Amino acid sequence: MAASATAARVRAAVAVATDVLLEVSGLTRSYTMAQAYEVHALRGVDLTVRVGESLAIMGPSGSGKSTLLHLLGLLDRPTAGTYHFAGVDTARLGDDHLAKLRNRAIGFVFQSFNLVAGESALENVAAPLVYAGVRRRERLDRARAALDRVGLADRLHHDPSQLSGGQRQRVAIARALVARPALLLADEPTGNLDSSSGADILGVLAELHAEGLTTITITHDPRIAAHAGRTVHVSDGLLS
Repeated sequence: MAASATAARVRAAVAVATDVLLEVSGLTRSYTMAQAYEVHALRGVDLTVRVGESLAIMGPSGSGKSTLLHLLGLLDRPTAGTYHFAGVDTARLGDDHLAKLRNRAIGFVFQSFNLVAGESALENVAAPLVYAGVRRRERLDRARAALDRVGLADRLHHDPSQLSGGQRQRVAIARALVARPALLLADEPTGNLDSSSGADILGVLAELHAEGLTTITITHDPRIAAHAGRTVHVSDGLLS
């Protein structure tokens, strides 16, 4: 399926609030380690997430929750099972089309921010639009709007080193939003923040969800999970 057709399917699906955004069935992921030792990170996960839902995926370190995030975010492929994103069977997409779908439909927020030092907040936020082929003027306009949306309109030209941890995470959220994704994936988004900054970031995520954005948060902290509308648990590669 062409990337443009895939993107159209995604846009059509997210336009209807009752539609399923993503559905996985029997998802497994195994890794072969040294001396042919096999690790089963996921052992058959079934999960459905509807458009506009707020989901928390909980689990301790090593439970498989980060592996699940990578699969849901199209950063990795499963060993077995199926994953449909907005009705599109992702197994049928080549690597190039998969990358384009990921860039256009999924925003990521990581614990470590992953901002580029030496580039302004505005440049960091605009960066994903380069790969989407958006012209520079529109890239910058959309980046400004995204930074304004997270309360950083007065920090456009600051380097990440000039920002607090909470502000850097807001920049990361703005970067995740700039492509207008259907899904926001947040991996331990408050893990590197103090309690006050963490609460602010949870407030931003709650506002985005209230505006209709589908959000999935990966966390080990029940206090973070409590902010989601639904929580599932990963343990030993299984979902409950």
